[in-house]
Amino acid sequence: MTNGDTIRNDAAFGIPGLDDILAGGLERDRLFLLEGNPGTGKTTAAMRFLMTGAAIGEGCLYITLSETEEELRATARSHGWSLDGVQLFELAPPENLLDEEQQQSLLYSSDLELGETTRIILEAVEKAQPNRVVIDSLSEIRLLAQGSLRYRRQVLALKHYFARRGVTVLLLDDLTTDTNDKTVHSVTHGVIQLEELLPEYGAERRRVRVMKYRGRRFRGGYHDFTIKTGGLEVYPRIVALEHRTAFDREPMSSGVAELDALLGGGVERGSSALILGPAGTGKSLFSISFLVAALERGEKAAMFVFDEELGLLFDRLKSVGVDLEAWIGKGALLVEQVDAAELSPGEFSARVRTCVADRGIKTVVIDSLNGYQAAMPQEQFLVLHIHELLQYLNRQGATTYLTVAQHGLVGDMKAPVDVTYLADTVILLRYFEAAGLVRRAISVIKKRAGAHEKTIREFDIGPEGLTVGQPLVGFQGVLRGVPDFVGQAGKLMGEKPE
Repeated sequence: MTNGDTIRNDAAFGIPGLDDILAGGLERDRLFLLEGNPGTGKTTAAMRFLMTGAAIGEGCLYITLSETEEELRATARSHGWSLDGVQLFELAPPENLLDEEQQQSLLYSSDLELGETTRIILEAVEKAQPNRVVIDSLSEIRLLAQGSLRYRRQVLALKHYFARRGVTVLLLDDLTTDTNDKTVHSVTHGVIQLEELLPEYGAERRRVRVMKYRGRRFRGGYHDFTIKTGGLEVYPRIVALEHRTAFDREPMSSGVAELDALLGGGVERGSSALILGPAGTGKSLFSISFLVAALERGEKAAMFVFDEELGLLFDRLKSVGVDLEAWIGKGALLVEQVDAAELSPGEFSARVRTCVADRGIKTVVIDSLNGYQAAMPQEQFLVLHIHELLQYLNRQGATTYLTVAQHGLVGDMKAPVDVTYLADTVILLRYFEAAGLVRRAISVIKKRAGAHEKTIREFDIGPEGLTVGQPLVGFQGVLRGVPDFVGQAGKLMGEKPE
């Protein structure tokens, strides 16, 4: 959350999402700590930090105590990077430390090793005269110090040394020694932590958190990130209050007159609609009806599919007269298959946000929240996540349609996650039995933006798509699944007139 009245000349990481979390980057001439277990992406982030500085003509130095220069260059090549402009200094242990006959016996060897290591680091800095420095890693210095007090004094000495020379320093710590030692946390100007989580099934999940940043308002909490060819991609949490645009909240037609009547004119722009019902009732088809209506109005739309294979979806919709591939070919529609086992919730939100912000998409379909829940099993966090995403989309003037499959077919049914209170409109689909046939019914049970019909209508899915009938005023107990016929009005769809 950057203060717009303040102009900062920060040392940017060059990782857009991370710089956003840090409100611009690292404050110059300060000492920062980047910590995380092996494999969390510290070296990759540090390389990008130095490459960003080299690209603007700054002197950059990478001091490695744990990896060889060739290993670092191999890592850079794996991302398609060139380390031109970045000086690599490999600090190898003195050869006499490997020779038992040469080792000290009267003095503690750690005294000489730590002092020698520090002297070599300072000589490398004096020679390179850099603006940015990375020291990898603090675990080696902690082992040489052999004590918390001596380790703290050594880091303090380095901090004052670099501050006098106007150098921005990034210390890496792989947490392989004493993970409970927070000595450096109190010394450094800021602390960034990278974490890797291993779910019971699916790919590992990574997240970043700024634990400390003196004198700076940063974006707190955890933020998902991935390591891809080209470096780290960080997905800052969406804070809906930071995004607002002006738009008219006129009702959007579904393209089906009877459905619009049930909805009191349609679903308002900049609102969210939840389509709820058991499997097979037509939730996806209803959401796609709204989507196609938006496309026919000349708008752009996006659909994120969690549950169904896209080829099967396209073929199934063609059988009811909907050709999504044609709209994709025109560039008006984006359809993405989402693998919940491989995609973190933060990355998914970033994809949706990119569609709306960069492509001008105003209609978004998420099918379904059951698949979304698989990406974030903790229901309480899923609800918060969905809340921020829906608020963001609403404030951008995008209309969102979500589907949730309930457990069961008739009678008492429950949803795996309750988000009905988040949605502005809730559409309920039901099976019911009448005249010896299984039929479908639709009703609107909630609409914040205006009035809606309180009736229940039967609907059918045929070669022409959705057909919504007249209100079922002659039946009672339709939502229960086994209704009673209590009148003569409101005949069922498909009945022949008398």
